[in-house]
Amino acid sequence: MKKIAAIILAICLTASVMLPSTASAFPGEVALGAGSYSTVKPAGVNDVQPDIYKTDNVTGATPTNDWWSSTAWVQYSDAQYPHPLAMINQADGLRIYNPSNSIEGLGGFTKGWMNDIDDFVLGHSGTSAFEDTKVDQFSDWFVTNEYKNGSNSLHVTYGHGSPYVYATYEGGNPTITLPSIPPTIWYGDANSNVLGITTEKGSHYALFGPEGSTWTGIGTKELTNNLNGKDYFSVAVLPDNSVETLEKFKQYAYSHIVDTKVDWAFDEATSQVKTTYNFETVSKEGSTEGTLFALYPHQWKHTNKELLTYTYPSVRGEMKVAEGVSFTTNMDFNGVLPSLPDLGSYDKATLASYIDEAQNEGGQPDPDTYWYGKHLGKLATLAPIAEQVGDMQAANEFRQEMASGLEDWFTASDANGNLEGERLFYYNQNWGTLLGYPDSFGSVEEMNDHHFHYGYFIKAAAELARVDKDWASQNQWGQMVELLIKDIANWDRNDESFPFMRNFDMYAGHSWASGHAKFFDGNNNESSSEAMNAWAGIILWGEATGNKELRDLGIYLYTTEMNAINEYWFDVHDENHAPGFTKETASMVWGGKTVGDAVWWTANPEEVHGINWLPITGASLYLTQYPEYTKRNYDALVSENNGTNWDVWEDLIWMYRAIENPEDAIQQFNARADVFSPEAGNSKANTYHWIHNLNAVGTTDLSVTADYPVYAVFKKGNVKTYVVYNMTDEVKTVTFSDGKVVTVEPHEFNIGNGEVDPGTDPGTDPGTDPGTDPGTDPGTDPVDTKDAFGKLEAEDFDLMSGIQTEATTDTGGGSNVGWASNGDYIAFENVDFGEGATGVEGRVASETSGTIELRLDSPEGTLIGEIDLINTGGWQQWETSSATISSTSGVHDLYVVFKGAPSTDIGNLNWITFTNDSVNPGNGDVIEEGDYRIEIEKVGTDSLKFTFNPTQEPAAFVDFHYVKNNDVQQNVRAVKVGDAWEYTVQGVSVGDDINFFFTYEKGSLAYDTPKYNYTF
Repeated sequence: MKKIAAIILAICLTASVMLPSTASAFPGEVALGAGSYSTVKPAGVNDVQPDIYKTDNVTGATPTNDWWSSTAWVQYSDAQYPHPLAMINQADGLRIYNPSNSIEGLGGFTKGWMNDIDDFVLGHSGTSAFEDTKVDQFSDWFVTNEYKNGSNSLHVTYGHGSPYVYATYEGGNPTITLPSIPPTIWYGDANSNVLGITTEKGSHYALFGPEGSTWTGIGTKELTNNLNGKDYFSVAVLPDNSVETLEKFKQYAYSHIVDTKVDWAFDEATSQVKTTYNFETVSKEGSTEGTLFALYPHQWKHTNKELLTYTYPSVRGEMKVAEGVSFTTNMDFNGVLPSLPDLGSYDKATLASYIDEAQNEGGQPDPDTYWYGKHLGKLATLAPIAEQVGDMQAANEFRQEMASGLEDWFTASDANGNLEGERLFYYNQNWGTLLGYPDSFGSVEEMNDHHFHYGYFIKAAAELARVDKDWASQNQWGQMVELLIKDIANWDRNDESFPFMRNFDMYAGHSWASGHAKFFDGNNNESSSEAMNAWAGIILWGEATGNKELRDLGIYLYTTEMNAINEYWFDVHDENHAPGFTKETASMVWGGKTVGDAVWWTANPEEVHGINWLPITGASLYLTQYPEYTKRNYDALVSENNGTNWDVWEDLIWMYRAIENPEDAIQQFNARADVFSPEAGNSKANTYHWIHNLNAVGTTDLSVTADYPVYAVFKKGNVKTYVVYNMTDEVKTVTFSDGKVVTVEPHEFNIGNGEVDPGTDPGTDPGTDPGTDPGTDPGTDPVDTKDAFGKLEAEDFDLMSGIQTEATTDTGGGSNVGWASNGDYIAFENVDFGEGATGVEGRVASETSGTIELRLDSPEGTLIGEIDLINTGGWQQWETSSATISSTSGVHDLYVVFKGAPSTDIGNLNWITFTNDSVNPGNGDVIEEGDYRIEIEKVGTDSLKFTFNPTQEPAAFVDFHYVKNNDVQQNVRAVKVGDAWEYTVQGVSVGDDINFFFTYEKGSLAYDTPKYNYTF
């Protein structure tokens, strides 16, 4: 029998029976607590290539899974995309390209890769061919590579966000070799040290030689800078070809970047992640410090750093330029849960039967790190659901199987003390990596996907740690779990056994999957959701074991990648994917392109969409943050699949559908409940549990945070549900940013929905508990209301008469209602008009004309206003029609009644939304109220700064909520400046409407201002 000690421990897990760790059983076994790993490779298995292209300056573990990794794996390199530049190390030097001029959406993908005819090669006058390229130095998002041929050498330094390439020379001078024609020179001449050039592809560059250097080759395809006894040179890609721009870039051209470093901190009180990006520079001429750097959208949307007017297009969206030695971002962390709470609208007996079904499943998972990991993840999701239905036998069996499996993997010797051949981890000292056997998907030879594979192990270990801290202790299995964490995200810069943050790109804001990045399109990452699963596992492990350093590491990784996913995979605000990209989701993000129509193994749309959802767990609530985007994505999937006849992963699709339309998800589930087979890492129990919980509590409320990280805030209509799971051994009081307070027993979800401290809750309903009781009241469904100030999609009506729906060509896709004759209507039940709506907007199209009456509670009810149905010139020629209405407040059924000539089609409607302009500054710049003052200031040509000034007493927090042009509402924490709070809305154009309000603290209570409107 294999690993007797591990099996005994699994059987006795609930009694916390622990066996003492033993000394190494074979030479090369390293004991860690009760577990061990091997420094000897098992016989007959694969390994990583022994060759690493690096100089003697590179010591310790070599980074992999980075945007520049191919330099370390091959003689020169494949293409690299640090953005805004792209480059390839090749025999004759560094081939440089500016992708900005070629960003283009081509249906299912966006291209931004290097071309066969690129801008130029930065070479060396002393040699035409170097032996190889080696990594000479690296920092958090920069790399220096060495080219060497005898006494001739070239060192090039470049990195994420930098428009510069820095070079130093021995034995010769810099050469700039263009592919076919000479460049256009628009700044400088043969006797100046700086040239401004435009290449054949239309890209603008500045070439910076040392003071006193000159040029030869003017008018030819090869320019040479005569260094005048110096050894340094730099190149900058410019956003335009103006002299003023070149002079600005010249200011930092001789300030060479020698180090980059990221620091992060999690503020538990505000649930905010602060990340600081630092640049260290050395002045080759003069004394200038700092540099110019371009920020990705996930960075510039979350920084208060002053931005310059320069921008670069990229496959990630618009990059914006700033200057200095550092910048900082601040992002809200919206919590994770070990499981959804017991609040679902499900039948408990049915859920229990699905637990029984999972408990009685036969067969064994595939033995490799990925598929076995998914099996562990499935069990980790099932165990807390089994607890909720009272089936402790099943919960214990699931956890015992997890423990037995993990301990098997976490022990390198068999029962006889020999090196095992399977289910173990081997440490490769050459690369500094932990390799699991059996391997899959290139996880050993190419070092692919470690965060995907090991993330499931970590998540399962966190579930065990939740209920058995002894199992997770350092003298038992905790050290082995943290060894896996170090392999994928080593947080300790002083530990050179593993590279710092292997799988996570600190500047790009997301992880990379390929270990070697040997692709012409750069590195890639497919399943962003499996990366999130790993980071959530680190959070839950850290909190369960009391290791706040690890917990905060996970929160930094989770929060940063979450924002990158929303920007680059989902593009929830429809701002970053290039025009011409026709997909609602990116299935794969590459350095040089974005793909939306395929994954590695198929073009099947269910898998193309679903790969960035799985596994769906209590840590997947970030998927619910933008229900309107969810609808667009789901509708696109239905269209691509030609309907809802799903052939794979239907359980995942229903779970995703439940975010925006849980009733339809439940209906689809019920129709197939007896015949469908869940995705390999999922179960019927988890599917049923998830869709019914979302049906009960709704989706994530981004406007509220908590001072404890294991939490979630849901909203359904105007009802909020506050959920906390207490990982600690003590009773815990958790305070939310809107004043709600909950008390949570150790190792339990909270019971009830909290109280406001002190007094009443100004934001929701101070006196009532809407039934959100994870422990005792799972079946209550909060009142389902619709927000009048959100977008009411016409096709989502609750009642109708005489109406049909059709696909729309309007922005955002989806459907519209039409074929409306006189007196036909649609109705929305339980529409919440809040404290008062005074205006309405409707998206209409028609070839005739008429009106749309808005009536309360019946087709003949109180008339509050009318929308003109104008002749727009076509049934799919859309315009927005606006009108004032009688001030309307409270919750009503809203009837939208079409009126026009009898026996004719009157018009089509896509959506309506209501506004409150009762206090409207218009284009003014100051709003004065009793206890606050709001100032609105135009910043540059495309930004608005909103400043909230409390006039009676300072505010502990101020949140800013805004909607631009009826898009998705944004909820952000304003930045404190003195006693005032500021937030700047970027990317505003003339004519844009900003609807906004503030939430502010006064006297320990939270208050909402009225909603205002501003036209830019």
